Amino acid sequence: MISISPFRLAGLAGALGLTLVACTAAAGGEADDDTAGTTLAAADAVADDDDIAMPVEPQFQFDGQITQGGWLRGSAPRGTVSVTIDGEPLMLDGNRRFFAAFDRDAGSAKTLVATLADGRTITREIPVSERAWNIERVNVARRSGGPSASFMERRRPELEKINAARSVNADSQGWTQDFIWPVKGRISGRFGSQRIYRGEPGSYHSGIDIATGGSGTPFVAPADGVVVLATEQPFSLEGYLLIIDHGNGLNSAFLHCSKIAVKEGERVEQGQYIGNIGSSGRATGPHLHWGIKWRDARLDPLLFAGPMN
Repeated sequence: MISISPFRLAGLAGALGLTLVACTAAAGGEADDDTAGTTLAAADAVADDDDIAMPVEPQFQFDGQITQGGWLRGSAPRGTVSVTIDGEPLMLDGNRRFFAAFDRDAGSAKTLVATLADGRTITREIPVSERAWNIERVNVARRSGGPSASFMERRRPELEKINAARSVNADSQGWTQDFIWPVKGRISGRFGSQRIYRGEPGSYHSGIDIATGGSGTPFVAPADGVVVLATEQPFSLEGYLLIIDHGNGLNSAFLHCSKIAVKEGERVEQGQYIGNIGSSGRATGPHLHWGIKWRDARLDPLLFAGPMN
């Protein structure tokens, strides 16, 4: 039993809206056990102001691979009406869930801000870890000049189709899933690798290359989605190109296919057969190039699918 002074007890009883009954026995008398027990039980509940639980400030909840080329997936605090990351609005689903990702060259920190219905804001600083990329420095000059006019004449319509496909933002919940590998094999090219030509950087590798030893190996959808591009003719660089929109600004691209087994507008499920790997387009041999983008950020598929077992 907690010992409480009569003055403290009176104050606590007043705070609880109780009438305090004397518990001390008169000469030759006894206290009312029921009354004493009720009063002390009420006092015990708030025996020490310091022990009274204070309201918990709403917080973000999230997990993921919070590093360059990585991602996070979480839920906003209760009462949230909007969320931004570095001032850029994020989409919220009906359960206040959101998705965000970090480009290969993302800075060391991002800021999440939730605006609540009552006007308050909740801010969370997110440290983004840097990665050591595979950088090859070569003592040769980078090839001078850009693409030829004739090449760009062919290329522009292709780029327009790619950009249009990546701006669809389909109604899919694939972004909420844990991704799987579309095919397993030898990783012949890693995300983020880059050549530096006498101090001048070339383009970095924007996806991951998977080689299975030959052409024709089937591959599957890494997550649910909607087919937003399935080329009927090979593109100049990508060859036969397939893009699947996983919703919430997240999409997967599969390059150099020998066959595409799905049609534009078709919904696909995780693990569903969607095509065969090949060497169409600009490729030195049969392999599957798998690239992931969220909005304008290029991401590392290895951080979505995990180690290849």
